[in-house]
Amino acid sequence: MPVNPNADIEISAFTWVPPFAEGLVRDLRPRWALEEVGLPYRVQLLEGERPPEYYLDQPFGQVPCYREGPLTIFETGAIVQHIGEKSEKLLPRDSVARIHAIQWTYAALNSVEPAIQNLTAIDLFYTNEEWAKLRRPGAEEFARLKLKRVADRLGDKEWLEDHFTIGDLIMTTVLRIPRHTDLVAEQPNLAAYVARAEQRPAFQRALADQLAVFKQHQPEGVTA
Repeated sequence: MPVNPNADIEISAFTWVPPFAEGLVRDLRPRWALEEVGLPYRVQLLEGERPPEYYLDQPFGQVPCYREGPLTIFETGAIVQHIGEKSEKLLPRDSVARIHAIQWTYAALNSVEPAIQNLTAIDLFYTNEEWAKLRRPGAEEFARLKLKRVADRLGDKEWLEDHFTIGDLIMTTVLRIPRHTDLVAEQPNLAAYVARAEQRPAFQRALADQLAVFKQHQPEGVTA
């Protein structure tokens, strides 16, 4: 479902990010979810300072912010769950299967992502700091443990539950963050899981739309 400037649903996104962040910015999550359920959306592009009114809908000034008529949502877990409510493609109607899908979004955002982001911040922003050199081994080991827990639970299944859900969507976007390391590759079933998700046509369309904006607004002299 292509981006449609006349769509009822709007998400916010950055005009450009440095190459290390391309394909990882969180607006990818609602883009992907909307592609999975076949809903068009338009994009509010942000550059530099946020307009004051943006903080009324997104108190932290981050992206994405989701707008649908009078409804605004500012956390990706909540946004994707809301989108999932629109279709059984992402969120089962069976009460047990539904809560299992939701709990995996919580697990991805609360149990896995903080450990991965901690390591990623050390590697990308503080690598030359003495404290970061001392902290990194422990941070890496903690992230590795979280990934092993997910891999162990996944086992030889295709998805975390019976079929692809919002839990897999959010978990995949989290597992893509440490792509500068071999941590996911150390768990072959986890690497295969991420690859399966990335092969979904909806993901490919969402990623292409996000990257196209970055390419269009790429500063002169910056290469991908």
